[in-house]
Amino acid sequence: MSDDLKFYSPRTETTVGWNRLPHWDQQGRTYLLTFRLADSVPADLLRQHRLDEAAWCALNPEPWTAEVELAHAKRFTGAIERWLDQGHGVCLLRRPECAAIIANALQHFEGQRTRLHAWVIMPNHVHVLTEILEGYSLPDLMESWKGYMARAINAHLGRSGTLWQKGYHDRLIRNWDHFRNVVRYIRDNPKKAALKPGEWIAGESARAAAVGVAA
Repeated sequence: MSDDLKFYSPRTETTVGWNRLPHWDQQGRTYLLTFRLADSVPADLLRQHRLDEAAWCALNPEPWTAEVELAHAKRFTGAIERWLDQGHGVCLLRRPECAAIIANALQHFEGQRTRLHAWVIMPNHVHVLTEILEGYSLPDLMESWKGYMARAINAHLGRSGTLWQKGYHDRLIRNWDHFRNVVRYIRDNPKKAALKPGEWIAGESARAAAVGVAA
């Protein structure tokens, strides 16, 4: 397996930003990114989830070990993912023309700022596995993507107002096993959510297609 992909390194300088959750940014690394529509999780569920997460984080202050990070992901990220897959909200991204706007925007900086490996556009959220190339930051990329997508979709639909939930979820990919697992997760997400053909679109790089089926 070629090792030109760069994964998270504890020995590399890390910039930590905050937007309710910490965002770890390392230059030239590979990430799983998830962002969702503003109405994708019912407000009452989200409110209680944030209270529970804040209490848990107070008892488990960072920096986290890999085991603690996994426990957090299973308990809190897993809950959000289950709610997303239940299809709450208007699900604007189920519309092919809106999904196409997202897909085109994801690929706009390909080879310049990003190197995409796998992505799926679900009815109310988006998963992206991508490298962020040297010289570009995670916050700047997400601001550019989400801002453009919101303006383009609102213009297309003749609507105004907030499109995305504030913030986003990101995970630095740690190694090849993690990379493979994320490719499989993205690939399986539409089936897990019981979506019909035409309700989602996805893409993979040749590397993701090969790695995703590796033992």
